[in-house]
Amino acid sequence: MQNQNIKKAYFAAGCFWGVEYHFEKLKGVISAISGYMGGHIENPSYQMVCTGFSGHLEVVEVSYDENIVSFETLSKLFFEIHNFTQTNGQGPDIGSQYLSAIFYVNEEQKNISEKLILELENKGFKVATSLYELVPFYEAEDYHQDYYERHQKVPYCHSYRKIF
Repeated sequence: MQNQNIKKAYFAAGCFWGVEYHFEKLKGVISAISGYMGGHIENPSYQMVCTGFSGHLEVVEVSYDENIVSFETLSKLFFEIHNFTQTNGQGPDIGSQYLSAIFYVNEEQKNISEKLILELENKGFKVATSLYELVPFYEAEDYHQDYYERHQKVPYCHSYRKIF
């Protein structure tokens, strides 16, 4: 029997290692899986995505218990762990695969995302984050999963800063 409170959210905020790292630490998150979305090739490899020609973004699929954490809370964390104003990547990671985006599952997620973007713009930020309808998610290779945990390191280009 499937738990009806378990939902999914998809966030692209640069290198998926750091994004996964931060979401896995949030109470109510069941899993954070690195992968790819948005391109025109089925089951892309990391090498394909790195060329920039496949059209994919590095994305983290977040499974969460909505009785514990809301999509809005997840989205606020998303905005607070990366530079959502950068248009060409994230920090030192430059390229189309590192752009900022939310792939929304339903209209509710889209509306919450739009509300938060408007709130950020009202605070004076020029938001570069794109919103996309849900498309297939392709799980990244095993060596990308739990990267920082396995290597006993912390993210080099994702750090938390309170905005909301």
